[in-house]
Amino acid sequence: MNNARIHWACSCLLILWALPAGLAAQDFGPPPANPPPPATLKEIQTKTERLGRIISSLRKQGVRDPALADVEIFHQAAVAIVEHQEFFQKDSGAATLAVLDRGLLRARFLSTGESPWMQAVGQAVPRGYRSRIDSSVQPYAVTLPASYGKDPSKRWRVDVVLHGRDKSLTEVKFLNTHSGDKAAADLRTVRIDIFGRGNNAYRWAGEIDVFEAIASFLSNERFAGRERLADQTRIVLRGFSMGGAGTWHLGLHYPDRWCCIGPGAGFTTTHGYVKNLPNPLPPHQEACLRIYDAVDYAANAFNVPVVAYSGAKDPQMQAAVNIEERLKKLGIDMTHLVAPDLEHKFPPEWQAKADAVWSEHAHHGRDEYPREVRFTTYTMKYSRCAWLDIMGLERHYQRATVEGARHDDGFELTTQNVRALHLILPEGTTQNQEVAIDEQKLFAKPWTDANGGTHLYLQKTGKAWRAVLPQRLLTERQQRPQKIAGLQGPIDDAFTDSFLCVHGTGKPWHAATQHYADANLRRFQAEWSKYLRGQLPVKADIDVTNEDIATKHLILFGDPASNSLIAQVLDGLPLRWTKDTVVCAGAEYAADSHVPVMIQPNPLNAGRYVVLNSGHTFHAADFQGTNALLYPRLGDWAVLKLAPTNRDSRAVEVRAAGLFDEYWKLPVK
Repeated sequence: MNNARIHWACSCLLILWALPAGLAAQDFGPPPANPPPPATLKEIQTKTERLGRIISSLRKQGVRDPALADVEIFHQAAVAIVEHQEFFQKDSGAATLAVLDRGLLRARFLSTGESPWMQAVGQAVPRGYRSRIDSSVQPYAVTLPASYGKDPSKRWRVDVVLHGRDKSLTEVKFLNTHSGDKAAADLRTVRIDIFGRGNNAYRWAGEIDVFEAIASFLSNERFAGRERLADQTRIVLRGFSMGGAGTWHLGLHYPDRWCCIGPGAGFTTTHGYVKNLPNPLPPHQEACLRIYDAVDYAANAFNVPVVAYSGAKDPQMQAAVNIEERLKKLGIDMTHLVAPDLEHKFPPEWQAKADAVWSEHAHHGRDEYPREVRFTTYTMKYSRCAWLDIMGLERHYQRATVEGARHDDGFELTTQNVRALHLILPEGTTQNQEVAIDEQKLFAKPWTDANGGTHLYLQKTGKAWRAVLPQRLLTERQQRPQKIAGLQGPIDDAFTDSFLCVHGTGKPWHAATQHYADANLRRFQAEWSKYLRGQLPVKADIDVTNEDIATKHLILFGDPASNSLIAQVLDGLPLRWTKDTVVCAGAEYAADSHVPVMIQPNPLNAGRYVVLNSGHTFHAADFQGTNALLYPRLGDWAVLKLAPTNRDSRAVEVRAAGLFDEYWKLPVK
C-alpha cells in the first residue's frame, strides 16, 4: 500500500444516506472473520513483501501486462484479505499462503521469460488484467477444453459465467476456486469465469469488469496467434442467482454481444424485489431505476435468444416471469425452463437441460449484421445494437425505441424519443441510400471513415429528419454540451471509466464543509476498496497533470477556496458558489452549512466528466443489503445540508436533488 492510500484509509468514516425502515432486514453482510494464528500472519506478510519486491523488479526489467497482471493478482489478493480482515474460512490463512506460492511460482517463470499458464488447457487458470477505471489488477479465470487448439480449424463456443452472491467471496477464494481444477472430460466450450469486483450484481464498475475480462482473454488469444479459435459470434452469457440478475441486465442492455443468454433466477426489478422500499421513490431516484431495471429492456430480447431457468418454488422465479409477461404482449418468444418442486437451486441435471438449448442457439451463432433490429433504451449509457447507434434522446429516462430493417438499398425505421441516429452500413456499401423514417423518406450519401467503413448520420429537428455529416453533430456537441453516450450521468456513472479524485491544498472557506468533504473522500476510498476491490486514485490539486485532465473524469472535493480545480471549473457549471452562499436551481443556501454535489461535462475537457464532492451515492449498508439497492440516490445534482446528530456528527440532509435536461441544464419549471 502506498503512503497516499495509507493516509486516506487510516480513518474511514461511513456516512450513510438514511434508509427507509425495514431495509436493514435484507442484510448480506460478511460472516465473522477467523484470523489465522500470528505465525501464519507473519508468514503471509513475509511472502507478500517478497512477491511485491519481485513484481517491482520485473517491472524495472521491462516486464509488462498481460503477464505482469497475471502475477499481480496473487499479490493483490493477499494484500486485500489482510487489509479487510476477510479470513472468513478456517483455512483462509493456508489458502492465502497457497495463493502467494502460486504468485511466486509465476514470478519465477516470468523472470526467465516464460509464462506456461497462458498455454494451459484442460483446467481452470486464473488470469488478470489492469482496469482502465482505477488501474487496479482484477482477476478472472479461463478454462480451455483439453483439445483446444489441436485442430486449428475448429472454432469454439465461449461461455461467460457470472457467479452468484457469496458473502465470503474474496480474491483469495476466487483464485483458489479456479486454480488447477480439472475440466470435465467432455468440456465443449471455452469458459470465462468473471470475478466482477465481488458482489455488486455486475453493476457500475462490476459491469465494466465483465467486458474488460472478455477483452483481456480475446487480446491474449490474439497475442498467442489463436484469435480464430474462440468464436466471437458464439458467446453465451449465463449465471445463476446474482449471476442471473447480471445476465438479465447485461444480456438485455447489450443484446448484440451474445448468441444467447441463460439467466437463472436473480431479479429484474427494484420495486417488488427490495422489501419495504417506498413506492414511489423521489422522482430523480425513480427515474434512475430505469438504468438497471432489466424488465424495462425486455423488448431487446427480440435481438438475442433468452433461455431462462427457475425453480418452481424459488421466489426469484419472478425475475423471469416479469420478462415473460412483457414479451408475451410484444409477441417475442423466450424459453423458460422450470424445475418442479425446486427452490433456489440449479442442479447439474437442469444445467444440462439448459445447456442443450443454449447449444442449439450457439450452433447458429450471432448474426453480425442482422436484417432487422428492435432496440429499446432509457439512457445513452445503453445506446447501441448491431448497426444501430442512437446519438441523442429527446428526454432521458423515458422509453426510447428504434425499430429498423435493412434493405438492399437502404433502411426502414420508426423511432420514439430519439433525435439523432448513426447507421453503420454493410461492408463495401458506397451507393446512395434510401431511408424511410417515421413516415418520411430521404436519400443520403454514405460518409466514409478513415478505415473505409461507411455510415449514415441522421438528425431530427422538430419532426423532420435529415441526413447530416458527423462533423456537424460533433461541432454541435462542442458548442452546446449535451447528454451523449459516456457523458449522460448520473453521478455514479463517473466511476465506470478512468477517474481521479482530487483533494485541495488551499485554505477552505468553512471548516465544517471541508470536514465533510474530507470525510466523504475517506469514506469513498474505504468503500471502493472494500466493495469494488480497487485502489481509489487520489491526488492533490497541485499534482494534477495535463494528462489527467485529458484522460480522466475529475472528482473534486472541497470548495473553490480549498480546491483550485473547483475554482477553475466553477464558472462553467450551473451553480453559483461564494463564501456566503450556494445558489442552485433557483434556491439560495448558506455556504457554511451546505455542500453542492453534481456531475457535468468538464469545462476543462468537454469529453470527460467533472464531479463535485461525491463518490458513489449509495454506501456500505446498500452494498451489504440486496444488490438491487445499488441505484443512484442523488441523480445528477444535489445540495446537502450538514445535519450532525449524536449518532453521526457528519450526517447530511438532502435539501434538493434532481436531473439535468438533455443539454446539461436545469429543466425549466
